[in-house]
Amino acid sequence: MGGLRKVAAPFVALGPSGVAVRTRLKRLTGVDVEVLRRVGAHLGALASRDLKARCRDGLDHDAGAWAVRKRELTPQSSARWAGAITKATHDQWALARRSAHAHLQSLEVGVRALRHRLSMPVGEKGSKHAPGGYRSRREWHAKARRLHVLEDRLARARADWASGTVHVVRGGKRLARTRHHLPAARCTEARWRERWEAERSFLQADGESGKRFGNETIRISPDGEVSIRLPAPLQHLANAPHGRYVLTGRVRFAHRGQEWADRVAVNRAVAYRIHHDVDRGRWYVTGSWQKPVTRTTPLSAALAQGVIGVDMNADHLAVWHLDVHGNPTGHPRRFFYDLTGSAAHRDAQVRHALTRLLHWATSRGVKAIAVEDLDFTAEKTREKHGGRKRFRQLISGMPTGRLRARLTSMADQTGITVIAVDPAYTSKWGAQHWQKPLTSTTRKTTRHDAASIAIGRRAQGYPVRRRTAPPRAHQSDVHGHRTVQAGLDSPGREGPRPRIPGSRTRSVPPDTERTRATRTPNTVRDVRSDREWVQDSLLLTE
Repeated sequence: MGGLRKVAAPFVALGPSGVAVRTRLKRLTGVDVEVLRRVGAHLGALASRDLKARCRDGLDHDAGAWAVRKRELTPQSSARWAGAITKATHDQWALARRSAHAHLQSLEVGVRALRHRLSMPVGEKGSKHAPGGYRSRREWHAKARRLHVLEDRLARARADWASGTVHVVRGGKRLARTRHHLPAARCTEARWRERWEAERSFLQADGESGKRFGNETIRISPDGEVSIRLPAPLQHLANAPHGRYVLTGRVRFAHRGQEWADRVAVNRAVAYRIHHDVDRGRWYVTGSWQKPVTRTTPLSAALAQGVIGVDMNADHLAVWHLDVHGNPTGHPRRFFYDLTGSAAHRDAQVRHALTRLLHWATSRGVKAIAVEDLDFTAEKTREKHGGRKRFRQLISGMPTGRLRARLTSMADQTGITVIAVDPAYTSKWGAQHWQKPLTSTTRKTTRHDAASIAIGRRAQGYPVRRRTAPPRAHQSDVHGHRTVQAGLDSPGREGPRPRIPGSRTRSVPPDTERTRATRTPNTVRDVRSDREWVQDSLLLTE
């Protein structure tokens, strides 16, 4: 046990700090669409210039530079549009900065792994905690060349990090590179141009508490009327007073609609974003607002009704319900999903699987779900797993962070607490202690099912193993059969039970006489067999 790392204690995941709802803008006229395109293109051009200025400032940026950028944008839009643009620009720069730091750490890990393996003799076997040398001289030479490439990338990344330089493209680098490979992407230039303009469009505004319906720039009334404050150069397109344009169609938020209506009725802040889905040919509006973080339930209170352990896999969630003593009850369940296709399809698959999971947990009366606190950031590098390309693709495609964020947000509405546990050794120990005992002729327990039990028991504070072994001598005669999860007075526990009055014969149950007296015989016997035999008196003859 000395080589095992310390397992962290389980903790209750924090609830969501914000809400986002989306609905479709229907019944838009041709004039409405043209106004949305022109406003989005104009503000998008301003956002592009502002992002360039922000990246040029780098680490020297301060509140004064922010104010200067906002003053330059105000005459070409408005004070509120300028504030929304500068804030979005700063957030985009900060996100690019965090991504650069993650890329820098990934390069450092790769260089360190390559140097270690290149320093070992060819064919040297590795240990459990450190990889060995490469299998052949050919592989060693290829990895030596890759080391030089990574070292060069690492030097550039460190220089960019020190100077505050970030590499960011409004609209996305992937879409920008697709322009040079249109035949391979099966896309025409006109189609690409439409997607490019839609991605670079800017139609989003932060909310303001105290203003009418919670937003002065993009306003949605409780009855669904959408109006936009036009920028200064486009105010000649207004069809309403004060330079506003009112869309023809009305909107309705189906998800959390009442919560949204309650906010706008009292003029609480709601941020909106309008975007165009080119593939579907539809316009959408997304409303978002902040909410106080839900007060976390104490761990003991959340586990009062048991727990459901969830093991996440590449194509399904393996779950099992555990009672308060850590014993699996009922049968395991699996909720399948498909993580191939577009990002929107993968996200929908995850949401559907979590919806089925939460409905099942509610039907079981459980108030806690245990999941692993997974993070594959440092585990999916080529240098760590070598030629195991399919394994790297597998763990790269598992949306661990998104799944826990989705589960936390969705569980908050159902009153279910999410408990995060350390993922160390759950699959290995679960299969070792639970897979074989729970496998029968009618049920095949998989390794993933056993891992869900290990996850649930870890959330409850119990060890993964089924019981603590008694002393070697007199394992069941002297000290008795001990368990680690059930008390001495718990009904149904394994081990010696209180003596029930009755016969001590092993072959005769204590209630045999009672059942024999009350049950009806299954076979028909001769009536004479039920009589009591009495010897007749002797006949005396003379």
